Amino acid sequence: MPAKAAATAEVTPEATTVPAARPARGYFWDKVHSLSGIIPIGAFLAEHFWSNSYALVSIDRYNQASYDLQTIPWRVPVEAIFIWIPLLFHAFYGIYIWSKGKANVGRYGYGANWMYVLQRWTGLIAFVFIGWHVYMERFLTHGRSTYFDVAMTLSNPLYVTFYVIGILAVSFHFGNGLWQFSNKWGLAVGRDAQRKAAWIAGAIGLLFAVVGLLIVFSFVFRWQPFQFYAQ
Repeated sequence: MPAKAAATAEVTPEATTVPAARPARGYFWDKVHSLSGIIPIGAFLAEHFWSNSYALVSIDRYNQASYDLQTIPWRVPVEAIFIWIPLLFHAFYGIYIWSKGKANVGRYGYGANWMYVLQRWTGLIAFVFIGWHVYMERFLTHGRSTYFDVAMTLSNPLYVTFYVIGILAVSFHFGNGLWQFSNKWGLAVGRDAQRKAAWIAGAIGLLFAVVGLLIVFSFVFRWQPFQFYAQ
């Protein structure tokens, strides 16, 4: 048999057929992980910052807002289903992604590598901070946290430092996660659209950081700059 014919005869039909692409299982969970960071966790953060902003109005308005939230019917199961379970999934799957990824920041100082590292570390800090915050303001106060409870906690400079670090970590993680969400879910297609989405997400993250720090200053300095709203 000629060499050319022999070579042709050795090629099986299976070798010339490209198998149909199958979506990886990790692709689905990556999408769910990204979605859980926006809904419901992002919505929870927005509501949490909003309700705590009453500290900038008056002590009474903050206490009333806190009381209304902490006495809603079915609070524990609602929080478990819509906040704590998604938060635990988002946190632990994020750690799983971190364990499988490689940033190579030491060898390649690209912005994407740095953003990857910052997203992972701020996620870990945010998870610890939220867990600690819930323990301090929910369990230790039996779900009846008041303005003076938080102010007493923040009378400790170490706690103030931890709050500031935690708020900055949460704000960056959410802002950068919002940009990643827009890319993963096809909301920002193309370089120009992704650049605009990055600016919008960055502005939202910055807004969260500013509002969060103002709330902390309200408790530390007994400062209510919007007190005229309550008059």
